[in-house]
Parts: sequence; C-alpha cells; structure tokens
Amino acid sequence: MSDSKSAGTGDGNPATGRIWPWLLGVTLPLYVLDQWSKFWIVDRFVPPWVDAPMDERMIPVIEGTFNLVRVHNQGVAFGMGNGTEWAPLVFPFISLTAFVLITVGLRKSFFVGKMGMLAVALLICGIIGNLTDRLVQGHLLEEMEGASTWEKFKAGYVVDFLDFTIPVIDYRWPSFNVADSCICVAAVLLFISGWLAERRKEA
Repeated sequence: MSDSKSAGTGDGNPATGRIWPWLLGVTLPLYVLDQWSKFWIVDRFVPPWVDAPMDERMIPVIEGTFNLVRVHNQGVAFGMGNGTEWAPLVFPFISLTAFVLITVGLRKSFFVGKMGMLAVALLICGIIGNLTDRLVQGHLLEEMEGASTWEKFKAGYVVDFLDFTIPVIDYRWPSFNVADSCICVAAVLLFISGWLAERRKEA
C-alpha cells in the first residue's frame, strides 16, 4: 500500500513523483525553446532605446499582424510595473513564492489528472523562463559593463518579442514570449481542470 502511494498511483491522485515525466517531456523542451528564442532576439536586434534602421528593430512575419521585436519588460503581463524601481526586486520574489506554492500544491495532490500535471509543467516553465531573464539579462547589457552585481541585477528584464496586432479592431497586443504563453495556457488548463473536478463531485 505504501509503495503504491509513494509512486503516486495508489489513491488516484497525482503525487509529487509523477510530475517528473512532465518536467522532462514538457517543461524542459519549452524552457530551452524559450531561452533560445530570447537569446536569439537579443543577439538579432538592438536594444529598444537605440536609434537604428527598422530591420534592426523589427522583422515583419505577417505584414500588419505579426512582428518579431525586442522589448525589455521589467514588469509582468501587459507591462504592469514596467519601469518602476521596485519591479526588479519584487517580481523575482513573487516568482520564487509561486514556485514554492506549486511545490506545496503538488505534495498535497492539488493538481489532479493529466490536465493538472500538464498545467503545472507549463506553469513551471513560464515561471522559470521569465525568472531566468530577470536574473541573467541585466548582466549581459553592454551598458552595464563595469557596474556592480547589484546594479546589474536591478537592470534585469524579461525579453518579450512576439508582437501581434488584431486587424479587425486594430489593437496592438502587448508583446509577450514563450514563457508568457505557457503561463496563460496553464491558467486555462487549471480553470478547466478545476471545473471538471467540481462537475465530477456533483455527479
């Protein structure tokens, strides 16, 4: 009985150990894609504040609808908190807190079924992907050469590069990245998973 529970199969609830296949099969590949794409963007484009030809600041993929750009975001979704002095300090702490809460949720079998495990895998990818940016990118800025480690840390930012415009209403959606996409999909999956769990209880 104890062996089956420790393997995460005894009571039908996902135990902590069952997340590892999802981490290796989903989180790791998407994390690599997220970081590779961001480093490619940083290498391909000049920083946003540099006056340069258009081809060094934007690549149109679908004319008028989808572009690749380079945006530095020290805030969170939709640029909230971007440019504030507290953002580089607060948001890394929030990311670490979220990671701890996910770990607790896994231990308490809060995330149910394959959909729950997929959501967790995507959520972890998103959190770690953007946290990596905040901890690393500031150290790579040429402008920060010679600055202290603390100043480089405060200069950290998230690389956003997927730039969409909704043609019908001509609305330019705030730029985002692979990690952001993972978090959004995870949120939808968690909502659906929770709703289905409630439906099963009522049945």
